[in-house]
Amino acid sequence: IFIQTGYPLDLPSGSLGSYCIYEYHMPCSMGFATGGKTFFLWGGCMMMHADDFRTDRHGVVSQLRDGGYSDDMTLAAIAGAHKRLISSPPVAVFPHPLASDLSFGRYWNYLRKQTFVLESYTSRVNWLMNRALFSSHCYLSWGFCIPYVMSAVHVAAALRLYLKADTATATTTSCSGVWLAMWHGICTVMELVSMWNLTRVEVHLCNLLSPEAPQLSLASYNWFLVFIAMVVDNFLFPVSALRSHYSQWINWSGIRYHLKKGKISKIERRKEKGGKFITDLGGKHLYGKK
Repeated sequence: IFIQTGYPLDLPSGSLGSYCIYEYHMPCSMGFATGGKTFFLWGGCMMMHADDFRTDRHGVVSQLRDGGYSDDMTLAAIAGAHKRLISSPPVAVFPHPLASDLSFGRYWNYLRKQTFVLESYTSRVNWLMNRALFSSHCYLSWGFCIPYVMSAVHVAAALRLYLKADTATATTTSCSGVWLAMWHGICTVMELVSMWNLTRVEVHLCNLLSPEAPQLSLASYNWFLVFIAMVVDNFLFPVSALRSHYSQWINWSGIRYHLKKGKISKIERRKEKGGKFITDLGGKHLYGKK
């Protein structure tokens, strides 16, 4: 094993920003579905051999030191280039309660940081991989959102016909559009049920792994906000990705990082104060009172 990784189970605090981060992180759980072998990492939890750093094996130190920005993306690229194993044991899931003051501005800055990562790279293969992630994510994100606009148009058109025209004409004209909107609604319910089931399994796993701790529950999840977060997050991802692509800088915790040819070229440490630039998304106490 070259790298061993785990994944977070976000516990939303109630704000829309916290639900957007929960929705953004949930696809990371796909790493558990690959039989313990995966190709991507969560930078919040990684374990490696110390000798790999002492000897700079495969350039794990030099590639991070010489203009590297993203630890997990850089190490995942190294593992892929050298055919090294990334392991994802199913017990490496960690409850991650999100901060109660996690505003939408802080979520947006976090999303900007995630898309900024796709602009950094260590090799041409890594660049191609990031461009593929960039393109596919943008296509799938807006491909998720646009049907909701179409469904709303179909439903609005059908209601207008029913209110202003005779029933026979309305039924003939709008039947196919309403059926499409209904099937879209069914697909949405199926997706929410899938997310609920995946979250339920992870909550159950966390409770089994820590029987001495207060038991986690799904009761605090607001599934209407989960749906809103899915739409908002998928709509904003391409916007954030395009902004990161054309700006080539990010402000994170008051530090501005500038990229040039995939590497950090300049760092500006400013004395800026603002909650939206705080890196810590988690709550202060895991089992504290809400």
